Amino acid sequence: MNIRPLSDHIVALRIEETEKRAGGLVIPDTAKDKPMTAKVVAVGSGRILDNGERLPPEVEKGARVLIGKYAGSEFELDGVDYLVLREDDVLGIVG
Repeated sequence: MNIRPLSDHIVALRIEETEKRAGGLVIPDTAKDKPMTAKVVAVGSGRILDNGERLPPEVEKGARVLIGKYAGSEFELDGVDYLVLREDDVLGIVG
């Protein structure tokens, strides 16, 4: 991937959930929700505060994060679907 997000933006890949559940049921594609976890693949340099200082991002490349179901904007690059969102859209860091 050759993309560098600006300011407080993050580029991530949604982590797909497994199709089988513990009870052995298979969930059809039409009934699945969008995954709410993602792996961060690129991070911007941080948000610029009102006083002109740059606040470094809390999220690091490689982190697994929780995101809102409809957060960010999806785009395709080299046949892979990515998600670009603001650091404020990250609900938490997993792990």
